[in-house]
Amino acid sequence: MQFLLVAYDGTDSEAPERRMKARPEHLEKISILKKKGEFLLGGAILDDDGKMIGSMIVYEFPDRLALDESLKKEPYINHGVWKHIEIRPYRLASIEI
Repeated sequence: MQFLLVAYDGTDSEAPERRMKARPEHLEKISILKKKGEFLLGGAILDDDGKMIGSMIVYEFPDRLALDESLKKEPYINHGVWKHIEIRPYRLASIEI
């Protein structure tokens, strides 16, 4: 089952520093999920000036419980980077060319 996560960082003055500090650990976790087929696509949400203010990720897990278990180890959650998180079931379109 696929899930869409949209998460926004805090807006306090320390938010960019928190993100950059946690980013290497976050990318390492994403790399592991990618190898397991649990990360399908994603990236940073940018403001009008090109600064990172959040994330969008499409995951593939057997169910929501499995996703929630994985998110317990998400550095951006554990280090307080993401302050508003929305998760919805999702279906990536399969387009033939």
